Amino acid sequence: MVIKNLNEYGFNTKNRTYIIAEIGLNHNGSIKVAKDLIDSAARTGVDAVKFQTYLTEKRAPDGNIELFNLLKNLELPFNAFLELKQYTEENHNLDFFSTAFDNESVEFLETIDMSMYKIASFDICNHGLLNKIAKTGKPVILSVGMSKLNEIEEAYRILKKNTNNVALLHCISSYPTKESDALLSNIYELYKSFDCVIGQSDHTNGIKVPIYAAACGAQIIEKHFKINNNFNCVDSPVSITEKQMTELVKSIRDLEAILGESKFGIRPTEENTVVFRRKSII
Repeated sequence: MVIKNLNEYGFNTKNRTYIIAEIGLNHNGSIKVAKDLIDSAARTGVDAVKFQTYLTEKRAPDGNIELFNLLKNLELPFNAFLELKQYTEENHNLDFFSTAFDNESVEFLETIDMSMYKIASFDICNHGLLNKIAKTGKPVILSVGMSKLNEIEEAYRILKKNTNNVALLHCISSYPTKESDALLSNIYELYKSFDCVIGQSDHTNGIKVPIYAAACGAQIIEKHFKINNNFNCVDSPVSITEKQMTELVKSIRDLEAILGESKFGIRPTEENTVVFRRKSII
């Protein structure tokens, strides 16, 4: 397992692990609430906030009226993303980006100079969308929930045709995911199979699994985010609070310090014990 320099893959962080607060749809269709969530996330120390950009008519499966109505009520107009991006960049030292669900959304996000893109697990076989996003040349983060290895390989091949800055996130598409179903061993399998940044998109309702994922080598951690437990939002069962996110960020930064950089030989902290080293005596 080779730990990557995240700056070389287009991620704006000095840390080993890039931590994303997935605001997603938790803004309830309100720009004001979205800004409150951005403010809250900024207090936790995350690297980025992420939203979802889509046209409901493109995203909702035909005939599923309940899902269509839900997504329509949570849909933000395109111009809201420019306002939220500017708000994030002008008020907080955070990256702002979005999951694009259709070609029109990608085209709009390009007009506001989106720095990178997320692709949801649901679209890993949507090769048209993968090609559209890859052709922007921007860094791409792809979640791989519900996917066979050959499906991931094909998606990876499509993305790599136009950008070297690819990250794959192990993901269990269960909302919420039980800790016992997290399958973090897949992180090792992704490292063995792909030469890119590997991370974890986590849907448990706590912070233990993403901390363990970082210990397993996940260099991107994505968690759904809400302000507190009284905050009413669509993804509340898989979202963690500002307090939990603050603890998650601190735990991962502590873990990074404990892991340190690989170094063999006599380390500075061992200099006083060198005198006790012995060679074999025959």
